[in-house]
Amino acid sequence: MFEHGVSELAGWVTALADAPSAGSDADRVDRIRLLEELKCAAEALQARDAVDLDASVRQVQRDAGVPARRLGEGVAAQVGLARRVSPVRASKLLGLAKVMTAELPHTAELMRRGLLSEWRATIVARETGCLDLQDRREVDRLLCAGGPGYAPAIAMGDRQLADTVKKHAYRLDAASFTARAAKAVEERTVTIRPAPDTMTWVTALLPVTQGVGVYAALRAAADSARAAGDPRSRGQVMADTLAERATTTSAEAAGPTTFPVEVRLVMTDRTLFTGDDEPAHLLGYGPVPAGWARALAADALDKAQLWIRRLYTTPGTGTLVAMDSTARCAPAGLARFIETRDLATCRTPWCDAPARVIDHVTDHQHGGPTTGPNLQDLCERCNLAKQAPGWSTTTRAGPDARGRHVVDWRTPTGHHHPARAPDLPGTGHTRPRLEAWLHDVILDLAV
Repeated sequence: MFEHGVSELAGWVTALADAPSAGSDADRVDRIRLLEELKCAAEALQARDAVDLDASVRQVQRDAGVPARRLGEGVAAQVGLARRVSPVRASKLLGLAKVMTAELPHTAELMRRGLLSEWRATIVARETGCLDLQDRREVDRLLCAGGPGYAPAIAMGDRQLADTVKKHAYRLDAASFTARAAKAVEERTVTIRPAPDTMTWVTALLPVTQGVGVYAALRAAADSARAAGDPRSRGQVMADTLAERATTTSAEAAGPTTFPVEVRLVMTDRTLFTGDDEPAHLLGYGPVPAGWARALAADALDKAQLWIRRLYTTPGTGTLVAMDSTARCAPAGLARFIETRDLATCRTPWCDAPARVIDHVTDHQHGGPTTGPNLQDLCERCNLAKQAPGWSTTTRAGPDARGRHVVDWRTPTGHHHPARAPDLPGTGHTRPRLEAWLHDVILDLAV
């Protein structure tokens, strides 16, 4: 069809521009999905043509006697002009296309089939960039081999995809990532840049425990102020508190926060006690290397600032089924259970926003019980959308094949979307068990 494809594609553009309105809402949703798949396939074809253009130009330049160090000059500029982006952006797109062609064949195949966007392919390439070729191809296979129902990358949001790629990378090259994490602490800094309307962005690059702790302290201050009737929004209170605490000259005001701050680290017992390379998960941040997690736990233990809570999972599947409550007083134990199971992330498919509410899958007013299977983490936007007319959610009778809690979302047009809980550390990854009694324990560390 594309032997002389330029004119055919030009006809497609005209046909899409003149396309009539769809007949029904269901048809509109179906067409939106098909157009998304068409965009992905088009991006894959753009990538293939960019790689072919690069090879052709290099050969012409080589035949013309251009020095090796200058081969390929001008290719990114041509791609940028064709795609109406800057040369810098075009150079990155060309680099991605080359990487997919040479090192990420399954990612490239999903794009060609319209199942993965260029941006999501960029995530896979970016998060595997520090791996050697063999490990990079292994991550590509684990996430992108197969089609719908087989390739995990298709059903993940951007953040979940990035986190999953990191977890695989940490397992494959644990020592390298632990060393890099230790070195990265030296790069901590604070920067400022202008924002629109006489505002500024002040950015602090901090070690993750400090960063998560700062954010948690600001949120605690905001929640306390709003509970006392403060009319400001949560974000406004957090910004004002940050400015007040950073600029005060009073020793009393500048002292330690009066709000309790807890940094929660979820890891397997094997990672903590036996030196296993299974990555941990820091709530509010994402996956972290096993060696780094052990070091954090050891440092907290030295300072008598470590609590361990056991999370019980079903042997063989990893389904989170219970949590003990003996580590410390927790009036919202069930809320903690849900937050840990869902990794404090919105459960709406492909959302990935930080969770803000614990929602009843079947509304409480309609008889939905306040139990683990009938609760899920949602962001505020998705929680409001779920309440709109025509939307419904139901919990599946049992976990999926990977042991994850599943909620079925039904939209007003009758389309169904399964929302699966993320994999906890140690689940969704086949490895021999060290001891039979270790099957069912994950540890939630408060440091």
